[in-house]
Amino acid sequence: MSNIEDIVDALEDKIEKILHKLDTLQQDNLRLSKALESSQTTIQSQHNQLLDWQDKYETLKMANTILGSDDDKRETKLKINALIREIDHCIGQLSE
Repeated sequence: MSNIEDIVDALEDKIEKILHKLDTLQQDNLRLSKALESSQTTIQSQHNQLLDWQDKYETLKMANTILGSDDDKRETKLKINALIREIDHCIGQLSE
């Protein structure tokens, strides 16, 4: 009978250790989930800032070109020509 009691005690100890490990892993998972969510929020915020800065950079490039800067003049002329073509196309559609 003692042998069965020893086996049951050993089994109880193993189950207790497994439950403790499960609790620890669940806590770690929760902590990591929160860290992941925080990181994703930070990445999204930085992505939005990047897009904002890219837009500001393009606007600044356009302004510098219009003000007489030699940099990117060709690019600005192409954009202006594209805008003129779009306006002409819209006028054409309105007159039909």
